[in-house]
Amino acid sequence: MTHSIKTAMIFAAGRGERMRPLTDTCPKPLLEVGGKPLIVWQIERLAAAGVATIVINHAWLGEQIEAALGDGARWGVALRYSPETEALETAGGIAQALHLIGDGVFIAVSGDVFCDFDYAALRERAAALASRDLPGMHLVMVPNPPFHPRGDFALENGALALDGAPRFTFGNIGLYDTRMFRNLAPGTRRALTPYYRETIAAGRASGELYEGRWENVGTPAQLQALDEELRTA
Repeated sequence: MTHSIKTAMIFAAGRGERMRPLTDTCPKPLLEVGGKPLIVWQIERLAAAGVATIVINHAWLGEQIEAALGDGARWGVALRYSPETEALETAGGIAQALHLIGDGVFIAVSGDVFCDFDYAALRERAAALASRDLPGMHLVMVPNPPFHPRGDFALENGALALDGAPRFTFGNIGLYDTRMFRNLAPGTRRALTPYYRETIAAGRASGELYEGRWENVGTPAQLQALDEELRTA
């Protein structure tokens, strides 16, 4: 029997420099496509997969995020917020929010990713991670976009490797074990990249290739194109 994944974290603390001037007055996750904010598409997908608690970190214009989303009741989830005075990056954001995430395996996703990924498909992976003696991770990979042709990691037979082929790009959707971040002091600024490399090198990282709808919405032009596509669909 697979257990459901109860907790997720959405990274929403970035400044969104490439989205300026739109992000000068609006945090990037609240920019709208298809009539609703980018982050709401993620919240709805996580809620549909049975996630009960979603932790959102924020820094730039974070009070707007809390005001817009509230307690999450309208989506049937509990939203909890982890404010950062300045963005602590991904690993730092997790360490800062551990008291809200709790123990065990959780989903983490970037607030500016738009995708059709079914988060419920991660349940068996989460159960496998939770049963391990040492903490690991599971990353959702996507085909390499034009701006990142060499990819991030190699993926073969469900295992990730630093070198080799075929190589794919990390889709900013992952499963992580909270034990990995226990020794990182809250308030520390740190990226997840060294954690990926260390865990993959140790043979404790699995992966899967997702070839469905996925877009890392980075520029006003991308935002407009996605918005028009969703409105005509």
